[in-house]
Formats: sequence, C-alpha cells, structure tokens
Amino acid sequence: MSSILHDQAAGSPAPRTVKVWDIAVRAFHWSFALCFAGAWITAESERYRDVHVMLGYTMLGLVAFRLLWGVVGPRHARFSSFVRGPAAIARYLRSLLAGDPEHHLGHNPAGAVAVVLLLGLAALAGLSGWALYDGPGGEWLEETHEFLAGALLAVVGVHLAGVAVASWLHRENLVHAMLTGRKKDPAGRP
Repeated sequence: MSSILHDQAAGSPAPRTVKVWDIAVRAFHWSFALCFAGAWITAESERYRDVHVMLGYTMLGLVAFRLLWGVVGPRHARFSSFVRGPAAIARYLRSLLAGDPEHHLGHNPAGAVAVVLLLGLAALAGLSGWALYDGPGGEWLEETHEFLAGALLAVVGVHLAGVAVASWLHRENLVHAMLTGRKKDPAGRP
C-alpha cells in the first residue's frame, strides 16, 4: 500500500478506476452493517427491545431489496455475475494461498460465499426474531434466533478478515471501493 501511495506522491498517474458498485449496493451494504451492529448491541436490553425489533425488521427489508436487486440490478450487483460454483471458489482460494490471487472486478468467489451466507443468515435470524416477537415463541425459538445471530456475527468476522487479506494481496483498498463504488482496473478496460 505504501508503494502505491509513494508512486502517486512522486507524480506518477493514479491507477485508472472503474465504477463497480452502484449507490444502491453501497447503501444496502452500509445500512445492513449498521442495522446488524445496532441489533447486536441492543439484543440483551429490555429497554431497547423496540429498537432491536425495528432494526431486525429493517434488515429483513434490506435482504428483500438485495435479493431483488441481485436479479434486476446492474451487472456487478447481479448474483449471476459473481456467484460461482465450488470449483471456482476452490481455484480462487488456491490462488490466494499461492500468493498470486485472481483479480475480480466485482465480488470474488469467496466474497460471493460471504454475500450468500450473510443474506441467508440475516433472513433466517430476522424471520425467527419476527416469530419470537409476534408469536407464541418459546425457548427453542429464542435459542435458534440467538444461534443464527451468532453465526451471522461469525460470518461478518470472516468477511472483514477476507476484506483485509484481499485488500493487502491485491494492493487495493476495498473499504474505500465500497464507499466510492470504484475499483482500480488493472486490465485497463474501457
């Protein structure tokens, strides 16, 4: 990273960037992260139970939006452009271990797994929370809801670690890319 900054400071041109993630994907991403963080923080507080429930319902709405946007949205938002099978995931992970990672303009195959798990776990946690709050519930449902939330937290942790590793190996700031929607394009595509 420091060599990239040094080259830019020395007067060499900044790498060409291309728009990858539209505003809807970025707004979803950060809203999802904030809602989950807020729901996690308020989970054990009876005082903030309504806030917890509201954040859970908001996450369900966000998941529904992302599922729709994953079908009808622009190219890099569509699941068909980044969700791949086990062979592609294994090939990508091998390239990481070899120190020569495949570059993907949008989500890489490992990131796609995280997206699918995050959406699925959030939907299940939200639905179990809704059933717990609005129905007869029961201890088994509460345990299921807490397990799903914990699994979601674990996937968030793996996702964050993956972003850090991919940012380092690709020498690009993926957090910045998710804020601006732009990534450097080493292929120099138009």
